[in-house]
Amino acid sequence: MSLVIVGSVAFDTIETPWERKEKIVGGSCTYCSLAASYFTRPKIVAVVGEDFPKDTISFLKKRNIDLRGLKIVPGGKTFHWQGRYGYDPNQRETVRTDLNVFENFRPEIPASYKKADIIFLANIDPDIQENIFLQVEKPKLVAMDTIGLWISSKPTTLLRVLKSVDIFFVNDEEIRMLTNERNLIRAGKKILGMGPSLVILKKGEHGALVFGPDLLFGILAHPCEDVIDPTGAGDSFAGGFLGYLDKVRSFSKREIRRAAVFGSVMASFTIEDFGIDRFKTLKPGEIQSRFEHFKKLISF
Repeated sequence: MSLVIVGSVAFDTIETPWERKEKIVGGSCTYCSLAASYFTRPKIVAVVGEDFPKDTISFLKKRNIDLRGLKIVPGGKTFHWQGRYGYDPNQRETVRTDLNVFENFRPEIPASYKKADIIFLANIDPDIQENIFLQVEKPKLVAMDTIGLWISSKPTTLLRVLKSVDIFFVNDEEIRMLTNERNLIRAGKKILGMGPSLVILKKGEHGALVFGPDLLFGILAHPCEDVIDPTGAGDSFAGGFLGYLDKVRSFSKREIRRAAVFGSVMASFTIEDFGIDRFKTLKPGEIQSRFEHFKKLISF
């Protein structure tokens, strides 16, 4: 099978109560593809400027990430997001957004990507997400993510895209916006009636819930005393989840549950350092060890 990720590769400036990091590498494609690379060989579709570091491109290639869909704009500047976290890592404030080359991003799916089995539409403009359907050939599974900006500014297009996807990744704030339901169980069931066959409700430090027509599965977040940088945790969850499914070539209930655990495992590593730095030292044995620890946490 094969996994194609359409989203952003970016610079992030991160402020926490303890530290500030200027223009470190981030973006939905980056986090998702790195997490997925421990299970499969993901392909990405994104855009960066000429200022994007060559050593990061080399690192992505070393992780067996296919970059034929990464467009580098000569003379252009890479998308930059600046955010601030308080003492509660679940709450963040956007300080600044510089779209730069991302402003005119119109993804073109390379010919070698068009027959991919799994497509992940990261949290980009719903108009762009919708256009991807015109460029690919009958994927077995399409997953999407979104953010509050698109829910409030482009609800019609977003709901239209939602009808066509199989899996919807969403956090608790976003699902409440979308459904006008305070209760997350009712909200999850409501989303299932809008098109997807599976809803992955991300709850930050409280873990995640997986909703299906005849499936309800909860997974804890890994206990962590020091959250360094929560940016990218959700995209890492999606990467671990979809990367595992791509590896096992099965969408059975058992594998969906295991995928959710691996998603939580990958997210738990991401938050241990700023940006993508934890991926630079992460070993496969650590992933399996933490997966086994998760099993102990939720068994009784």
